[in-house]
Amino acid sequence: MSDSEDQNKSSKLWGGRFGEATDEFVQRFSASVSFDQRLYQYDIEGSIAHAKMLAKVGVLTSEELQKIESGLESIRSEITKGEFYWSIELEDVHMNIESALIVKIGDVGKKLHTGRSRNDQVATDIRLFVRNEIDSICNLINKVQTAFVNLADREAATIFPGSTHLQTAQPVSFGHHMLAWFEMLERDYERFQDCRKRANKSPLGAAALAGTTFPIDRDYTAELLGFDAPTNNSLDSVSDRDFAIELAAAGSLLMTHLSRFSEELVLWTSAQFNFIELPDRFCTGSSIMPQKKNPDVPELVRGKTGRVVGHLNSLLNLMKSQPLAYNKDNQGR
Repeated sequence: MSDSEDQNKSSKLWGGRFGEATDEFVQRFSASVSFDQRLYQYDIEGSIAHAKMLAKVGVLTSEELQKIESGLESIRSEITKGEFYWSIELEDVHMNIESALIVKIGDVGKKLHTGRSRNDQVATDIRLFVRNEIDSICNLINKVQTAFVNLADREAATIFPGSTHLQTAQPVSFGHHMLAWFEMLERDYERFQDCRKRANKSPLGAAALAGTTFPIDRDYTAELLGFDAPTNNSLDSVSDRDFAIELAAAGSLLMTHLSRFSEELVLWTSAQFNFIELPDRFCTGSSIMPQKKNPDVPELVRGKTGRVVGHLNSLLNLMKSQPLAYNKDNQGR
């Protein structure tokens, strides 16, 4: 074996039984670090919680825990500042961070992975990510709902043509019309909160698929990471992504509602309707027709809806043929 092959082989944290280096094409094809590096905050949070648990059960000493925590915080700072080198050879966010930790603090860093697999590690990262995204989305929904309520209050006495089949039907107040959108968003909010309950369970401790013989404390890591409880079945914990699919489903419904609202804005700003006028700062013009004022923002909302619905379909197709437990398919999306 050449020196370069030996170096490639030895750089793999999983390379114990392998006698040759990974093919260069396979290395590039199977690497996910170009997109899963965005999980670094959650990966580090999960690793710190795991290290604290290992210290609690006696696998790590307090000094080793301090070194691991300090090393991980240093890596977090480097990544945040854009000073961290992401290596395709190290495949993913987990091995990049773990390898950097070992370089920083020595063999103590190797103890961090005790009782843990990348399978339960990534499942934990994604659940933390989903939980954070849900909280951010719900905060934004509340802001839009507040705007609808304020507008409804201001326009409560404004008469507006209510329609069915896009044909004028009965007069309503414009405020009443706005509160219809509030109600749609309220259901969206509830869907996201319901999704959060199922996502907020900790898979840490499931390891590769069947747990670990180390005396870990799953309740403690779940508590440290703000999860409601640990997951119940190790096979299910590492292999299913239904909580992410549910997030995409709730997101698709939310975007469908926002797309419908955007369609009304486009209609209402047209010369044929002329119900409302959008501020110039939210519109664009034409390079050849100076009279134009185009409602680009609501049009883009309609367009981006297709992307979100597409992600939902992709995730459903990703999961539909996977046997238990973890499969590499999940890294491909």
